[in-house]
Amino acid sequence: MSTKRKGPGPWWRLAQVVILPLFSAFVTMRIKPGSSLPQDGPFIVAPNHYSEIDPIVMGVAVWRMGRTPRFLAKASLFRIPVLGFYLRKTGQIPVEREARGNSAIDAAHRLMESGQGVIVYPEGTLTREPDLWPMRGKSGAIRMALEGDIPLYPAAHWGTQMLMARYGKKISVKPRPQIDVVVGEPMDLSAYRGKEISKELVDRLTDELMHAIQELVASLRGETPPKSIFQPGTINPGRSA
Repeated sequence: MSTKRKGPGPWWRLAQVVILPLFSAFVTMRIKPGSSLPQDGPFIVAPNHYSEIDPIVMGVAVWRMGRTPRFLAKASLFRIPVLGFYLRKTGQIPVEREARGNSAIDAAHRLMESGQGVIVYPEGTLTREPDLWPMRGKSGAIRMALEGDIPLYPAAHWGTQMLMARYGKKISVKPRPQIDVVVGEPMDLSAYRGKEISKELVDRLTDELMHAIQELVASLRGETPPKSIFQPGTINPGRSA
């Protein structure tokens, strides 16, 4: 099975010509020293999520670290004229919402076969934590990493809320937003290689992933993170209401 790295292709070059200059003109991005991604083979980046513009921010960061950013996208989007064409041409990965477990496994196989990387938001949606800390994650990123033996990198960014507020629809570039990004060390999943992927294991590792992401967010914010991961719909002692 080949894991040779594929080039970005002409459709990504088009995005590079249009999006990157606009982004650089209005936003200051700082990638924390030590942040890196493998330059060959598949990988998964799992960042925090609190603004609708996060994918562009992390896409730019991944591009600046030398890899082509790709995302899991709802399969229904691929059926939209023009948009679906562009998603396919840029190598985005379709997933069916009603079969998430199988979708994660299928996505892992595609990454292994193509040697590509993907950005996965484990929270699945914008965090509901009042102070923008990460909330409880879903299992897709961990399942992909375990199923495909793919390196999984927790990541974080801070400052995106200045570019577009949570639940906001407008971009603000005055004052000029500064966004900090960090990519941590890959999770060590070697002990689980070849073992049964049980729900208990996935749940525990997903919790470890979210704690790792929260620690990275704290390092960018210069603050002490909450002791527990926010659980929407439950009582979270010691947190703001």
